[in-house]
Amino acid sequence: MSIADREAVHRTAARAALGVPGVVALQPTLAERLALAASRVFEAVGSGAARTPEGAGVRCETAPDGAWYVEVRCILDADHRVVDVARQVRSDVGAAANAYLAQHDAAPPPPVRVLVSVTRTIRPAARGAA
Repeated sequence: MSIADREAVHRTAARAALGVPGVVALQPTLAERLALAASRVFEAVGSGAARTPEGAGVRCETAPDGAWYVEVRCILDADHRVVDVARQVRSDVGAAANAYLAQHDAAPPPPVRVLVSVTRTIRPAARGAA
């Protein structure tokens, strides 16, 4: 798989996770936060508008056997049951990644394993702070 394929699976997984009711946002890793802070400074100097990358909070890797490992770090709405939302995220991300790989790979698609980490839950009134 090429870097473009990895990025496409990354974006596909992020969109699938964000489409699940109860997912408020994806939680970027520390490295993503530092990169975003640096890009904001760089873009402020160039008078551009910085934004969070679409796939922040998702990490995709391929194993030597061809399997895909997708980790999704998400922030959930406290009004939803965490276990139900996490299961739905795992199911939807796995299905979306499998569908993408089936469309763009000549061979049978490799297995996709999804790990969902809920980093926090927030109340609807606190959503502006996420």
